[in-house]
Amino acid sequence: MRVVYDVAHNIAKIENHVVDGEKRKLCVHRKGATRALPPGHEDVPVRYKSVGQPVLVPGDMGSPSFVLKGLPGAADETFASACHGAGRLLSRAAAMKSAKGRRIADELGKKGIIVRATGRTTLAEEIPQAYKDASEVVEVVHTAGIAAKVAKMSPLVVVKG
Repeated sequence: MRVVYDVAHNIAKIENHVVDGEKRKLCVHRKGATRALPPGHEDVPVRYKSVGQPVLVPGDMGSPSFVLKGLPGAADETFASACHGAGRLLSRAAAMKSAKGRRIADELGKKGIIVRATGRTTLAEEIPQAYKDASEVVEVVHTAGIAAKVAKMSPLVVVKG
């Protein structure tokens, strides 16, 4: 299988950005965020240069994930960054408490999602209710002009290890 796109979850990169009207070399640290470079930007991989940097926004185990693309104009306001996920609503401990007595794999199976996990604990920590709604977060990012929606993908298989 060919890798379509790969991205680090947390990263710090030396990049050039405009600050107070001046182009400056900065170390941009992204935690829970990813690059969202616009079309034509020098740092966009050649394969995506005409459309902009892919922005992957995963949903939870039971809801859609999204592919977005970086947009012109947003780079100056966001240091060419966008969200890399919706964010947690529940701590891992609170999620485990909420999942107690539930059969998470069976719940996902009823939605047609195949689950492969090393144990119940990993599934309990990641219950769908532990996360914000990725659809809502993506809509905000899209409406704000930070990144544009390209594709919505529904989960078929969940692998937790």
